[in-house]
Amino acid sequence: MAGISKTLQDALNEQIRNELYSAYLYLSMAAYCESMNLPGCAHWLRVQWQEELSHAMRLYDYIHDRGGRVVLQALEQPPTEFGSILDVFRGAFEHEQKITGMINRLCDLAAEEKDHATLAMLQWFVTEQVEEEKSTSDIVHMLERVGDKGHALMMLDRHLGQRKTDG
Repeated sequence: MAGISKTLQDALNEQIRNELYSAYLYLSMAAYCESMNLPGCAHWLRVQWQEELSHAMRLYDYIHDRGGRVVLQALEQPPTEFGSILDVFRGAFEHEQKITGMINRLCDLAAEEKDHATLAMLQWFVTEQVEEEKSTSDIVHMLERVGDKGHALMMLDRHLGQRKTDG
């Protein structure tokens, strides 16, 4: 199997940065939830943080498997303040939509280069993004129904705190 092209290697390195930023963003959101005394929401976001790290490592390993070189890039500071818990999860949903667009552009690039191995690897991310968008969208809809104060929020917080880690 031929190695990965420089163009795809650079694009995948950029996606590693994007996945690491996603992890950083979710950890910042978790810290905000902790400060708002919403440990279940914080737990859900910490699990998401771990998932994003695993996504970055999946790309990291793939680049090496194809004989490429990983070059890590600087991360921006994520936001630290959010208007409400609803704003946190709206932000998470919008972020996942943005990541979906990035994955789609990587698929387009791999298809243009006729790199079937990379295209096959990226299909996992395509499927994963459907799940990521659905889970964050579901939480946004629940918060829109129950509001972000009161007893219903405490019940939702308890529910989100039951999210299992993959490991």
